[in-house]
Amino acid sequence: MDMSGSHFIPAPQERVWAALNDPELLKACITGCEQFEADGEHSYKLLMAVKIGPVRARFTGKMDLCDLNPPNAYALGFEGQGGVAGFAKGKSDVTLSPEGEGTRLAYTARAQIGGKLAQIGSRLVDGAARKMADDFFAAFVQKLGGTTEQAGMSATAPQ
Repeated sequence: MDMSGSHFIPAPQERVWAALNDPELLKACITGCEQFEADGEHSYKLLMAVKIGPVRARFTGKMDLCDLNPPNAYALGFEGQGGVAGFAKGKSDVTLSPEGEGTRLAYTARAQIGGKLAQIGSRLVDGAARKMADDFFAAFVQKLGGTTEQAGMSATAPQ
């Protein structure tokens, strides 16, 4: 699955960068996230409850940041295990650039899934992934003091 998007964040680039590196803020923005804590430098452990179609699971996972270029960009690798529900792993590239009085956040994500998740169909999984991304960015903008209307969301559908 491939997904990309671009969002206007009504906050200065340095503030957006700091927020993207704040585990408590990220936990609050990720739907179903029960745990998001540091596990070494630029490494995090996660626990999430996820429902995609008929599949419900709690995923334990890990996220590692790399290729850090503060406050402009980083890459993140992620992997998660959901028992019989399956697994997900992938990589995302995130870039920040100043835009007016705010910041343009652009991302690309590539993920592989297996187990029951892979069996339920890519359209359902892609739709759930898009909704999770949209919900994350709406919450992220709100936490930074903006509104969903200010987010200027534009995305390319998962492929």
